[in-house]
Amino acid sequence: MVIRFSTFPRTQTPPTFVPDLIERFGRHEQEIGTSHQEKGLTSDALLAVLRPDLVQLGFEVEASKRTEDKIMRPVFFGENARPELQYQIDAWHPKWLAGLEIEAGRAWMGNAVYRDLIQALVMVDMEHLILAVPQLYRYKASGRPTSSRDYENTVAVAQALYAHSRVEMPFSLCVIGY
Repeated sequence: MVIRFSTFPRTQTPPTFVPDLIERFGRHEQEIGTSHQEKGLTSDALLAVLRPDLVQLGFEVEASKRTEDKIMRPVFFGENARPELQYQIDAWHPKWLAGLEIEAGRAWMGNAVYRDLIQALVMVDMEHLILAVPQLYRYKASGRPTSSRDYENTVAVAQALYAHSRVEMPFSLCVIGY
């Protein structure tokens, strides 16, 4: 299996659901893996491939880009306990209190990793964040093929956040490199 993962903080046993989740990604490695493909799938296409397995595990999964099909997580509650601010997430597991974000081409270079980490910091009940990113993102720069090592870059940021004495992250993190 080429699917890779790292969990944080490094001083705690990974959540018990991680092996099942990684196994589900591994089932689709030939379709979704970026280490052997010239061009990876979009995040929507990748989510479509994984959706049946995620639902089987108990996730609520975004069904489309229509408002009623999106998964929203509250940040603030207002009058009558109505959410005043919410952020969208690709999938939510209500028993595990785990959010899943799947990123593709803009994971690293488009700063989506940072946005996902910051939004997860303020989402209500978020105890675990699962962040799936390409191992390799291939693109052209000045007409020449090049690549970005999104998984390794994301793991490096996570290591800095979870190991630094100035930051205390309120959730565990699992970075999956597909």
